[in-house]
Amino acid sequence: MKKVITFGEVLMRLTTPNFARFSQSDAFNINFGGGEANVSSSLAIMGIPASHVTVFPDNDLGYAARTTYLKYGVGTEFMQMKGNRIGIYFVENGAAMRPSKVIYDRFDSAFALLNPADFDWETIFADAQWFHFTGISPAISASAAEACLQAVKVARRMGLTISADVGYRKNLWQWGKKPSEVMPELISHCDVIICSKGDANDMFGITPNDEKGSFKSICQQILTQFPQAKFVLNTKRGQISASHNTLSGQCWNGTEMIKTKTIDIPNIVDRIGGGDAFMAGFIYAYITFQDIQKALEYGVAASALKHTVEGDFNLATLQEIEMVVKGDVSGKLKR
Repeated sequence: MKKVITFGEVLMRLTTPNFARFSQSDAFNINFGGGEANVSSSLAIMGIPASHVTVFPDNDLGYAARTTYLKYGVGTEFMQMKGNRIGIYFVENGAAMRPSKVIYDRFDSAFALLNPADFDWETIFADAQWFHFTGISPAISASAAEACLQAVKVARRMGLTISADVGYRKNLWQWGKKPSEVMPELISHCDVIICSKGDANDMFGITPNDEKGSFKSICQQILTQFPQAKFVLNTKRGQISASHNTLSGQCWNGTEMIKTKTIDIPNIVDRIGGGDAFMAGFIYAYITFQDIQKALEYGVAASALKHTVEGDFNLATLQEIEMVVKGDVSGKLKR
């Protein structure tokens, strides 16, 4: 089976233990994660060959990060070891009515300072069928944006399926250009677009044009602006509290809105990476079944399970995901 390739920065994540506040914690749990790499790791665990493309600093932290992905079966052959600094982010997990908090410290990281000329995308995509990136990578620096653009152009020319999670992050776009000056060209090469109402407005200036303010009207405008795309996806989250959410998925395929049932998630352990788990589940099922409804169901099931796993990426097995797809959300002890 051909590979899925992902591209983006991996950060060292420092999380306060046991839902502690930043002000009261004297220690942090350390792991690694990044939106695109979370997709690769989840796919590898599900049995889809996946490799991640990134730049790590050439020091012990960079090698520790690379080893984390190697441990879960992600291909590391395109991970470069250059530079001096790994990006960091700090997490304070919320509970009940107290929301989670994230603080980023990622300026001048090895990935932000990458050289686009260092990536031989034809070689990277030689044995690949799918390329995935997010709007986070081009937000980090001009050089990262240029590398993204080169990647999507080569992936399109080589016939890969290309997906993008638009993912607007206001605080990251600091290098001179606005998202609206960068993202449309990148998205114009994509087959699958993951985009919320807010992201559509921030990235493309698209707002609902019907009386209901519907997601359907957003999707119709996106496919008009980006005719290369086949699908527009999104998850629909119900926020009862920081500890209790509901989740469903929806996809506009150009003619109809396909939806999943809603899954209740009453005791959230960690919601960060939920969108990446959704994308990994979707990619797995679409490659396997070529069926949008199944792909959405696998995506939502994978995302729901990710909410029960601490850390950035989803450690749920394919069997666990399929159990949720079939409607078993009992959490009954297995032995």
